[in-house]
Amino acid sequence: MPPNPRGNWGRRLLWTQMAVVAAMAATMVLTALLVGPAWFRMHMHEAGHAQPDVVEHAQQAFHDAGLVSLAVGLGTAMLAALGVATVLNRNLSRGVEALVDGAQQVAARHYDQPVTMTSASPELAQVANAFNHMASQIASTEQTRRRMLTDLGHELRTPLAATQVTLEGLQDGVVDFTPATVEILLRQNQRLAALAADISEVSRAEEGRIPLSLSHQDLAQVVTASVAAARHAYDAAGVTLHAQSVLGLRVDVDAARIGQVLDNLLRNALQHTVGGNRVEVTMGHEHDRAVVRVIDNGVGIPTEALTHVFERFYRGDTARDRDHGGSGVGLAISRALIQTHGGTLSATSTTAGATFTIDLPTKQPPDQPTYRRTRLSTVNTGAPPLE
Repeated sequence: MPPNPRGNWGRRLLWTQMAVVAAMAATMVLTALLVGPAWFRMHMHEAGHAQPDVVEHAQQAFHDAGLVSLAVGLGTAMLAALGVATVLNRNLSRGVEALVDGAQQVAARHYDQPVTMTSASPELAQVANAFNHMASQIASTEQTRRRMLTDLGHELRTPLAATQVTLEGLQDGVVDFTPATVEILLRQNQRLAALAADISEVSRAEEGRIPLSLSHQDLAQVVTASVAAARHAYDAAGVTLHAQSVLGLRVDVDAARIGQVLDNLLRNALQHTVGGNRVEVTMGHEHDRAVVRVIDNGVGIPTEALTHVFERFYRGDTARDRDHGGSGVGLAISRALIQTHGGTLSATSTTAGATFTIDLPTKQPPDQPTYRRTRLSTVNTGAPPLE
């Protein structure tokens, strides 16, 4: 950054303050010289001292005493003002310089506490905290961008490789252009389109860029709607689905987004549960929080995988098949959406299945909720998992 030809702004501010103080002092002295003698003579005459030599001597004494007093008082005041202004300007300059250095650190992609404010005023400290929070948000967004590019490159390999092999086979004449070949190309194209939509959705969710349309909802109605939407897939897969509702449990949520989370959890549970088993959805009110659990008695989640299930594109061993396991971002999107609502989404597991728990804040506890259990499906036929 080139130096300012007019000098340091703090020094210029100090000289400006001193000029103001000097102008005030000159005004006071000039006023005293012009107004003081006339008022002094008037009071001397009113007091009966009309002798010229007495009046002249007294006036000279008043003049000298006034000038000396003004000089001492104004000099002391100017020195005190200079000292105070110097200290204040130094602190202000240090604060501004720290902010400038922090901006340069952020420009160089150094986001870890770029501004350190020492001995700053509360206002500058607040600016520094806001600046560091902004840098943290930029770092998070940058990390999301880098991870997105890495994940995207990894996920694109399989459909692009399948498409390339098919096209090369057509070009070399070893693959015939049949409806089956067209189906392969269409399926890979659909996978790419779904991947593009998913990566956009999860990035927006993790960065908090998905607007919510909040309304006061009966959570039981949201849960019931999602369970009803999943009924057909569970019937086809031969998996029993039970739902336990708590009437009157009201929360401020975006019903569509909470429904999207429940759809993801129900789809995930079905993918990991074989025919003849069951999935249960329960609700409750715990410590001023609304809690919804999706419980399955499927294959469970290995301990080492529990810390990764909400990562984008992570798949457990039983969900590695990209033809049926989705793109691997459903749980990541779900967690981000729940966090946007001020809640949490967690997972626990045993060898007898897994439990995903949604925890949402409530404004008021329900009044003696009524429990209602509904058996939604009990079918013993096998079918592919929900897609």
